[in-house]
Amino acid sequence: MDTHVTVNEGSAVLRLAGRFDFKAHREFREAVDSLLQQAGKNAVQVDMKDVSYLDSSALGMLLMLRDKAKATSRDVALVGVSGSVRQVLDIANFSKLFSIN
Repeated sequence: MDTHVTVNEGSAVLRLAGRFDFKAHREFREAVDSLLQQAGKNAVQVDMKDVSYLDSSALGMLLMLRDKAKATSRDVALVGVSGSVRQVLDIANFSKLFSIN
């Protein structure tokens, strides 16, 4: 999986691409830590437009991001979600935990 962190005055975005699974754990955690250090008070968006697959460990990583962001009073939104990725998030009822677009 590829990760890319972008922080502007108005937004903090974590762009993900490829397979989001257990192999991505270390890279995702490092990207999250970097993002939260740079984000200031900005809400966080996770751009999943280019994610082709995610598994249960990816769901756990998203929950970890949510918990870390919440501890610093930030909201997390999942954006660019479609196809089978959307289906997995819907089955897991993530719409109750995240804003999903």
